[in-house]
Amino acid sequence: MKKLLMATSALAFSAGAAFAGSHAEEIKIGIILGFTGPIESLTPSMGDAAEMAMAEVTDSGLLLGGAKVSGVRADSTCIDAGAATAAAERLITSDGVKGIMGADCSGVTGAILSNVALANGIVMISPSATSPALSTAEDNGLFFRTAPSDARQGVVMTNVLMDQGIKEVALTYTNNDYGKGLADSFQAAFEAAGGTVTINAAHEDGKADYSAEVGALAAAGGERLVVAGYVDQGGSGIVRAALDSGAFDSFHFPDGMISAKLTENFGSEIDGSSGQHPSPSDELAAAFTDLVGGAFDATSPFTPEAYDAAALIMLAMQAAGSSDPAEYKNKVLDVANAPGVQIQVGELGKALQILADGGEVDLVGATNVELIGPGEAAGNYREVGFDGGEEVTVGFR
Repeated sequence: MKKLLMATSALAFSAGAAFAGSHAEEIKIGIILGFTGPIESLTPSMGDAAEMAMAEVTDSGLLLGGAKVSGVRADSTCIDAGAATAAAERLITSDGVKGIMGADCSGVTGAILSNVALANGIVMISPSATSPALSTAEDNGLFFRTAPSDARQGVVMTNVLMDQGIKEVALTYTNNDYGKGLADSFQAAFEAAGGTVTINAAHEDGKADYSAEVGALAAAGGERLVVAGYVDQGGSGIVRAALDSGAFDSFHFPDGMISAKLTENFGSEIDGSSGQHPSPSDELAAAFTDLVGGAFDATSPFTPEAYDAAALIMLAMQAAGSSDPAEYKNKVLDVANAPGVQIQVGELGKALQILADGGEVDLVGATNVELIGPGEAAGNYREVGFDGGEEVTVGFR
């Protein structure tokens, strides 16, 4: 249960606001995402969304007596753990960030958590790292995520395919923590529901030719090819090789494949395929799109989650009365969940005032935030189809 801030804390906020113009705190928050690499088409809008939340809070003048918040971007590469940890270390030691919005891909997120965040006591909130292994990673209460675990995505994928009458699939996954975790979760759920996975095979990113991989997938057969890969890397290579060879003409795409780049790459060639990715409801998506106002792609996967991840960091700071991660890490679950006044997207200033006055808030935000278990999102998914060369919304699960 959330605890009310002490009256003295509320007075401190009020007193701080009176002097905000003279000595307001400057707070930096790291934004570490794969601005290069296999999901680089997704990350610009994710970074923009996090920075939008920071600007909203700064403009309110209500965080910790008028603190100004700015984002410092760093490149996780998505796949290079060494480069990602070095980037995170620079954010902390050189830039002095008080928290990290990120990372993005599961492998680099786990590397930063174990090698950098734990050692430095830095809070991380990832908008997109979905590996089930992160649910049990040692984190000292520092790690959270606004995207659901792939343990749930595997079940959702199963339901989508079964509802379409697809009972036999071939499966390929990118050979890393994300791909393997999702592939295993999906196979377990699909087979438990009575389906058959004819082959569960890894593929490496960065290859020029995927004909051998597709040959093995085709030999195993299946009504549909499930591609648990990256749209800017090997996943699209697999799809192209499958189409060119005639091995498969129908696919299922998990979250790492869903972006505008997919239809740009394949157009009507993938008509009749299916997929899903974590997403808010239509109502919440519309509210977020209105707030963004065309500044960036509000519908890109994990972009609403990035707004909420940044918002949680700042609201937790306000609830704790401190930007010290050792203090505010204990407030993240409080501001994310009931009880409290529900805070919609664009209402971060309202939330900060309620907290300053000693009240409680429950962030709904852009994705209907609800953190469960070890600080991860319960999860809502958008089911998609492809028709006439366009991605279409089938429904939500």
